[in-house]
Amino acid sequence: MSTRADGLWTRNDALVAVGAAAVDLTGFALDTQFEGAPLEVTAAFLVTASALALLARRRHPVLALAAVLVLVAVANLTCAVSPHFGLAPVVALYSVTVACRPAVVTAAALVTPPLASLGQGGLPFGSALSVLANTGAALLVVATGLVVKRRQREAEAHRMLLADRAVAEERRRIARELHDIVAHHITTMQLMAGGARANLDHDREAAREALVTLEGSGRMALGEMRQLLDVLRAGEEPDTAPPAPQPGAADLERIVAESRLAGMETRFTVHGPVRPLPPTVGLTVFRVVQEALTNARKHAGNARAHVRLTYRQDEVAVEVRDDGPGSGSPGGPASARPARPAGYGLIGMRERVALQGGTLEAAPLDEGGFRVAARLPVATGAGAARGEESPR
Repeated sequence: MSTRADGLWTRNDALVAVGAAAVDLTGFALDTQFEGAPLEVTAAFLVTASALALLARRRHPVLALAAVLVLVAVANLTCAVSPHFGLAPVVALYSVTVACRPAVVTAAALVTPPLASLGQGGLPFGSALSVLANTGAALLVVATGLVVKRRQREAEAHRMLLADRAVAEERRRIARELHDIVAHHITTMQLMAGGARANLDHDREAAREALVTLEGSGRMALGEMRQLLDVLRAGEEPDTAPPAPQPGAADLERIVAESRLAGMETRFTVHGPVRPLPPTVGLTVFRVVQEALTNARKHAGNARAHVRLTYRQDEVAVEVRDDGPGSGSPGGPASARPARPAGYGLIGMRERVALQGGTLEAAPLDEGGFRVAARLPVATGAGAARGEESPR
């Protein structure tokens, strides 16, 4: 008995065939006893063989149905019984209905009742009652098979739709990660390289510090890129080392320090009782601050920035505000700073926050500057550590 899907039959096919043989052989024996005729060994063998033909119903459903009908007809002619429609023809006709084209199903539905009626009722071609009863049974089997076939197609289409959505969502997630990694680190590296070049002749110590920061940012970018690639290639190769943890709220001080080294005066304050955040929420907080500071360094010039992280009972809020030129009155500071386009950075931030069920606000301030604020729902943890505002 084969259980492989590429074999002639599976274990389930064998169980169906054995069950059909047992049911049909029992019914055939009871019919012959009811008619007062002995059960011949040849007829019993033919009934059993007709059920065993179901072993090929998945690979060759039409041939399986033909074999079942021929063997049942010969068994009926060998030992005349009352009108009936056995389980083997039911399973064979159902398999044809589910697996074959409409034209084949129609032909099978037309041929099955008369062939299954041969010899029933003591008549060579069957009685009118047997043909009528078998026709009704065949129509019921075909209708059931068509309904099941339609539902299987709908389920397959739904599965494919979900798979396509999952692929699209994964592509968007990868695009967000790549943008955040590349935009932040490349911007920092660009600023550090410019600072090193400007200070190379008159302040070698400052140039050296800028180059050290440049090296660290490049190393960190490579590490995050390698981590992202490891996620994409998960399952292809055995892991040789545990994956590095994703950055979170605890890493905000690091990117604030990078912002300071890049030349932007940046302040960081934490409000409320500090507690561990779920990894996805912590990563979202980190990426929002990272992107907001990157945009501030790009667009705000020599502005100052303030990062505020607030822990509340059922949510965490993060705000990044700079005091660069804003959207004041015409002719005012707004002319010095054009409106920021809604590029991939803001789109990625909105998608990240929306996936966590939060809200994001990103807009210029009337008094000058730009503000990015996100609020993310967080379930209250049992072991949250309590803390107070701590400016850094």
